[in-house]
Amino acid sequence: MEKQKLIDALQFCAAQCTHCYDACHLEKDSDMELCMKNDQDCSEICRLTAQLLERNSPNVNIFLKLCRQMCERCAEECTKHASKAHCKECADACHKCAEICHENEIVY
Repeated sequence: MEKQKLIDALQFCAAQCTHCYDACHLEKDSDMELCMKNDQDCSEICRLTAQLLERNSPNVNIFLKLCRQMCERCAEECTKHASKAHCKECADACHKCAEICHENEIVY
């Protein structure tokens, strides 16, 4: 996969996670606490991984693996709340990003 497409996927996933966090936060539902924490962590890991790719860091492979794992965890939690559109959209983005990270772990 072209590096820019990977970066775009990571940035899109980060944006979806941030949107999901914001929407959950507005709902003030204590059942969404784990979802919100995963959203924040996933967003940060995706953004950092994209930055490492942009600067050709020799450590990017480590972060692609971590990003895949975090995306999988976030997707799993968001899927539990898929009746909420923002959680379903986030889960979909996280699933896709996890797949893309996995495909690129051996490339970088």
